[in-house]
Amino acid sequence: MSNDNKKKLFILDTNVLMHDPSSLFRFQEHGVFIPMVVLEELDNSKKGLSEVARNARQTSRFLDELIQHADIQTLNQGIPLPQLPFATRIDEKCTGRLFFQVKRLTSTLPDSLPGSVADNAILATALALADEMPEMQIILVSKDINMRIKASVLGIHTEDYHSDQVLDDINLLYSGMEELPLDFWSTHGNKMDSWQDQRGHTFYKVTGPLVKNWHSNQFLYLSDDSAFECIVRNREGDTATLELARDFRETKHSVWGIQARNREQNFALNVLLDPDIDFVTLLGQAGTGKTLLALAAGLAQTMEGKLYKEIIMTRETIPLGEDIGFLPGTEEEKMAPWMGALLDNLELLGGGHAESGEWERGATSSLISNRVKVRALNFMRGRTFLNRYIILDEAQNLTPKQMKTLITRAGPQTKVVCLGNLGQIDTPYLTGTTSGLTYVVDHFKSYSAGAHLTLRRGERSRLADFAADAL
Repeated sequence: MSNDNKKKLFILDTNVLMHDPSSLFRFQEHGVFIPMVVLEELDNSKKGLSEVARNARQTSRFLDELIQHADIQTLNQGIPLPQLPFATRIDEKCTGRLFFQVKRLTSTLPDSLPGSVADNAILATALALADEMPEMQIILVSKDINMRIKASVLGIHTEDYHSDQVLDDINLLYSGMEELPLDFWSTHGNKMDSWQDQRGHTFYKVTGPLVKNWHSNQFLYLSDDSAFECIVRNREGDTATLELARDFRETKHSVWGIQARNREQNFALNVLLDPDIDFVTLLGQAGTGKTLLALAAGLAQTMEGKLYKEIIMTRETIPLGEDIGFLPGTEEEKMAPWMGALLDNLELLGGGHAESGEWERGATSSLISNRVKVRALNFMRGRTFLNRYIILDEAQNLTPKQMKTLITRAGPQTKVVCLGNLGQIDTPYLTGTTSGLTYVVDHFKSYSAGAHLTLRRGERSRLADFAADAL
């Protein structure tokens, strides 16, 4: 019997369960096997306040609920996974069975792989199952690359855990911006209506075949001499309402002293300054202006527009190199080394005009510091932020669950801005296709009060631009 026709039994490595506790229910009609050493590793990892510890505890709760009414015969035959309500909510197609290691499984490993190591014990279990059940295709699922390499060397079929991937290819991620064809007006302008509201904003109502692929608050532009730039405000079928984008590249329209230097930055300021948009995600490599634009828009709306009481800045505390250890001081003092990028931009924005005196610049910086708070992400759970402008930097290092925890902290009149670069992920087992930032960009692209933009053009310096491309 070929492997394609065999039934599959997936052996889950510990890191899969600690990465996604719901992975138990992600294998549809196939069986799931949990080695005893995996239960031991879950038990050793359950203590603490980290995300890994929480996931280990959640996995244990799932397993406990599954085996509550199971006897030894049921364990031998496998526990039907969809028997509990929570399982069908996670994956309605889950019809497989869960198997535990109920007896000692022995298999000969090479002398270079002693069985006392947890990973090697899992490999030995996989080899033993392959010998005991030749009618089944045994597949080891692990997030650990070295584990998959060792399994392949031993002839064990192995796979990465892909069920949490938002996209197959990161290049398919929604960019938030689309260039219109040069014949756009001839194909979509036959039934066009245009008008201005009381604020002087110009709107167009267009109908045509391209409209069905647009999303709320997506940016559209023409690259001809007309320099037409607009935002999709709403869409119904093949009809959409477009609003002409404001131009923040002019000095008179600067935001807290900052002007947009390119089309992408101009689009970003449009959504950051829009009070009707509650959630904004900005992607881009280093030097594209994500942090500076988000802070400038926040200061303008907090200090001048009085739309928000204060700005809250936070980020995940993952070091680039060796950790510097425990830090003394208050919460803000502990977070200061992690918030260097935000604080650098804040110092620039709070410096005032060049002709301002030292006293004026000092007074401005003092006033700004009273309205900008730095908070640790670790203590966000259970909080509710009312009338706040929240900036989450380095959001690419968060898991989808962590992103959900943060975004659900937002109360009435609160705006959340997530910044990140999917090319700089430092969290173990996270990739561009599984990052929480990718997750929210994909799931919020049709949200009427959300907007996303991928910034591609660097504006930091010619040195930074060359380094980003060449290194």
